[in-house]
Amino acid sequence: MNNLYEERLGTDRMLPLVFRMALPAVAAQIVNLLYNIVDRIYIGHIPGIGTDALAGIGVTSSVIILISAFSSIVGAGGAPLAAIALGQGDRERAGKILGNGLVLLLLFTVLTSAMAYLSMRPLLMAIGASEHTIGYAMDYLSVYLLGTLFVEVSVGLNTFINTQGRPGIAMCSVVIGALLNIGLDPLFIFVFGMGVKGAALATILSQACSAWWVLHFLTSRKATLRIERRYMRPDRRIIGATLALGVSPFIMASTESLVGFVLNSGLKVYGDIYISALAIMQSAMLAVSVPLTGFAQGFIPIVSYNYGHGNRERVKDCFKIVVRVMFSFNLLLVLFMILFPGLVASAFTSDERLIATVEYTLPVFLAGMTIFGLQRACQNMFVALGQAKVSVFIALLRKVILLVPLALLLPRWMGVMGVYAAEGVSDAAAAVCCTLIFVWQFPKILRKMAR
Repeated sequence: MNNLYEERLGTDRMLPLVFRMALPAVAAQIVNLLYNIVDRIYIGHIPGIGTDALAGIGVTSSVIILISAFSSIVGAGGAPLAAIALGQGDRERAGKILGNGLVLLLLFTVLTSAMAYLSMRPLLMAIGASEHTIGYAMDYLSVYLLGTLFVEVSVGLNTFINTQGRPGIAMCSVVIGALLNIGLDPLFIFVFGMGVKGAALATILSQACSAWWVLHFLTSRKATLRIERRYMRPDRRIIGATLALGVSPFIMASTESLVGFVLNSGLKVYGDIYISALAIMQSAMLAVSVPLTGFAQGFIPIVSYNYGHGNRERVKDCFKIVVRVMFSFNLLLVLFMILFPGLVASAFTSDERLIATVEYTLPVFLAGMTIFGLQRACQNMFVALGQAKVSVFIALLRKVILLVPLALLLPRWMGVMGVYAAEGVSDAAAAVCCTLIFVWQFPKILRKMAR
């Protein structure tokens, strides 16, 4: 078997290797971001109903994030473990991690789809929908749930392609789906007159193509780590290890959903326009976090492989590059959005009242994200190094321990601005705490590697 692509993770010069692995993943995630943003841009410009429809779609995002979060258990938990196994030369264990990961994704599909369908209306009303927006929310979500399997497979298994040192193949799976979505959105929404249902249909058809691409590669002879029936038999130890490491990225993703519940519920008291503003600002936040996610998908296999191989110097070299790039990119993009909030808002809506609302709330909402690149670098390093417990704590810290209580308390003194300020305060505090924990723990991990 030709393992040349994997071996490069342990031998190539670090700086070119990091960018060669990361840039395709970043490009894929930027294009993938258009899944979310293009839907909202088109929906926000539907004549007559754009603002209410945008609020409805904003409410559904909490449910959609929660569904996608389950795929991160396998994608962000199983893939680093597979990379560590490959670095140790244990290909059988790596194959079992991939096969059991697919089984988990099928189980997650059944559970999440059934629960969402059975509780759709009361759930959407509880997290911020009003009588004006509930129809749009249900129209979108009822169609989107038909493609749950495609979402779970395409997101959950794509990282296993990166694990094999094939970022270009992984990028294509995302780009194909995203470009198809961009083309189908205006066709279904405006030409066929399907409105928000058309946006949802375009999304699931696009995800189906991405899922097909991923499965086609992982079952082909081109893959050095393939899906094989003999490795799909559930293994309690493999599933346990995947869940243990995957719970951290799951919490990171699912707590975004929890925060959506809390923020939308808090803003509902002040009017639908504030929920529409939040939908725009969360999309702006994605413009920062999604490329960072792509960069992490690129460097995690490098760190995991070299950690499994016992090469501490390459692990240290990789982190030095990662923290500089992620911090600088995050800082510059967030500052741009804080300085030009009206420009951000106008991309999503032509409603002058909504643009004005975003202009005075977005700087408060994003203020804490200026240093958030530090947390993304350190937390993803913990995941890459298989440090499950500390990863879970950091994931809980930002959203559950800090943001949710702040979102409930600050509005008592600050009114509607307190809801938005809670995000900024929790982001900054979590970034500082995560960095301090990493500075304390990273040398210990390196010393263990040496022993």
